[in-house]
Amino acid sequence: MDSTVVRGGRGVGKTFWYRSLLDETLREIAAQEYGIERLRRVTVSRGYGASLEPDLYPGPSNLRQLVEEGVRPYDLWYAVLLTAFGQPELRGLPEWRDKAAWVRNNPGAAERTVQNVDRKAQEQGGTHLILFDALDHLHRVRSQADRLVGGILELALAMRLGTRNIRFKVFIRPDMYDGALLAFPDASKLTSNAAALTWSRANLYGLLFHTMGNHDGVLASQFRQLTQGWQPEADGRRHVPPALLSGDEQFQTEQFTRIAGPYMGSNFRKGHTFTWLPNHLMDGVEQVSPRSFLSALQKALSETRDQYAGHEFALHHEGIRRGVQTASETRVAEVSEDMPWVRLAIEPLAGHQVPMDQDKVENLWHEAGLVGALLKKSTERPGEPQDDTLERTGPRYPDEPALLIEELMSLGVMRRRRDGRIDLPDVYRIAFGVGRKGGVPRVAS
Repeated sequence: MDSTVVRGGRGVGKTFWYRSLLDETLREIAAQEYGIERLRRVTVSRGYGASLEPDLYPGPSNLRQLVEEGVRPYDLWYAVLLTAFGQPELRGLPEWRDKAAWVRNNPGAAERTVQNVDRKAQEQGGTHLILFDALDHLHRVRSQADRLVGGILELALAMRLGTRNIRFKVFIRPDMYDGALLAFPDASKLTSNAAALTWSRANLYGLLFHTMGNHDGVLASQFRQLTQGWQPEADGRRHVPPALLSGDEQFQTEQFTRIAGPYMGSNFRKGHTFTWLPNHLMDGVEQVSPRSFLSALQKALSETRDQYAGHEFALHHEGIRRGVQTASETRVAEVSEDMPWVRLAIEPLAGHQVPMDQDKVENLWHEAGLVGALLKKSTERPGEPQDDTLERTGPRYPDEPALLIEELMSLGVMRRRRDGRIDLPDVYRIAFGVGRKGGVPRVAS
């Protein structure tokens, strides 16, 4: 509740929490589950999201037009805030440019509305929470997206410092937060207050076992009996696993060994199943998304059923490898959707092996004409025919290969070894067709 900024990559749960906080029933469950009593006294409004809600906030096309017209992002988001508060003067203004202009021309009236809403929330002992999600859809041009995000964060800090009971919660990718234009006083206070949505290995396996124990049917019941200690369903809520199954890695290892066996082959030299799976799904900043983790296991199960039906365990080690391959393809598809420029940058490395010297990376980019391709995308003007590969969130430095590598490392797509060479984590390397001696091979087409 106290964190204004919540940073997290693709598939870690930002939109899940955004939607959960919007839903009164789910807020009640979270209040009970996590002991956050304040969630029962929260009024929640949308500040921005993936769904089109033109009466609540401007959509991507409208935002592009507003940016072109020179509307100040701070004024625009202030108009969104006041619309959530029911500002009477804004109700008769259907266009967001007019709403933003009213805010700029009527600062006193705007501040009084904020003060009144803050006082009312205080009297009721509650909080008015404004939620922002899907910020990668704000604008197709990275510099403009950075300006729009900067406006949200500036207003978020103003509400945090100037009111007692009005708070923003901004769900954002780490690279977008790091690149936002935080050129306003006390911006560092947002960083010190930020939270990160990360998943430890114990969290991932806890999610797996929670899912298994709550699946419909006899097998879930048998799993609960085998592991014991589950709290029964109550008030329509699902079974809650014992603490050991949720967070004790030794106990988790024992249970996963029952499912997948101890090794990724005939002996320990091939790797231990419990550690091998998350290690090969980890990106360059050592994060694993729960979506990748569960999708890899789902593929491993179907592969085991189809190809190794007589295997003594539910998951065959070759099925787990295939699951990682499939998860890699899914992850690459996701990053290509979010940031098409990443695919342009990594495809020239296909067919080569990592780790490789940085000079070789830059030479391969030069041969492929990468800088020219990225510059062409970054200079396309609004109103021209749109290219589906136009970057809406990057890169920031298309003509500086060394900085481009740093940006790819911040995204977790690349990483640097201790000897300075450039590497790609398996979760990206496999589907991009980049090799590594002894590494997991690409899925055969």
